[in-house]
Amino acid sequence: MVKFGCHAFVWVGEWNTESGNYAIEQVGKTGFEYIEMPLLNPATFDAASHRAALAKAGIKGTCSLALPKEVHMPFYPEKARSFLFSALAKVEEVGSQYLGGCIAYHLGTLTGKPPTAEERATVVQVLKDVAAEAKRRGLTILLEPCNRYETYLYNTLADTRETILAVGADNLKLHADTYHMNIEEEGFYNPIVQVGDVLAYIHMSESHRGLVGSGNVHWADIWRGLQAIQFDGFLVLESFAAVNPDLQAATCLWRPPNQPSEVLGRGGLEFLQTGAKAAGLA
Repeated sequence: MVKFGCHAFVWVGEWNTESGNYAIEQVGKTGFEYIEMPLLNPATFDAASHRAALAKAGIKGTCSLALPKEVHMPFYPEKARSFLFSALAKVEEVGSQYLGGCIAYHLGTLTGKPPTAEERATVVQVLKDVAAEAKRRGLTILLEPCNRYETYLYNTLADTRETILAVGADNLKLHADTYHMNIEEEGFYNPIVQVGDVLAYIHMSESHRGLVGSGNVHWADIWRGLQAIQFDGFLVLESFAAVNPDLQAATCLWRPPNQPSEVLGRGGLEFLQTGAKAAGLA
């Protein structure tokens, strides 16, 4: 059966000890099983406090990040490896088992060209090391493709799957996002079915980043695809009620959402539960 999660940015724009614990509390009260915690700065991530907050809320956590500009993996592979190793230590410390997101690149770095074979090869080599370190800690890592306006490195599920297979680690999986799929993929059903062997985690996000089911994403095709592969991973609501300045700049979120956090969270969970149940996944 699928697991229902909620990104912290449904509730808070900045992640620190206080706001993070508040988000954990709200996600638990809303009825989700997991919260996705942004691990953008491992050095300031208060893993001990957040672990206690998770236990109090009765939920579990996953972690995600995008690499800082100064450690964009194709340009700075050694720095990227070191950064990700430090992030994995925090994932283990907070009691999570998953680190996903843009783990191979900085969100917003563009070269004006497609990715080169050398850049992709660098990513494969570094992720082999990161996957090995994650394996040692009992963790799973997830690689997420994003749209062409935010990265040049990985835009489609199929391209990302190629790198995952090249790395060849059983604890490296695919992290999809319906917002980015709506821009980059030729439909929703076929792309999902074609990566069913590596797909483990999905950001369930609307075309406008607001309330799921109120935009242009073809949800019926998504549920049909997930049913076809008998998906049993994470369905994580990703609506942005508030964002920090860095994320706002990277994702070009210039307008506030059309619904408050409570509506995005409760309405989003109901939407995901209804769809998953109809598809026989919950």
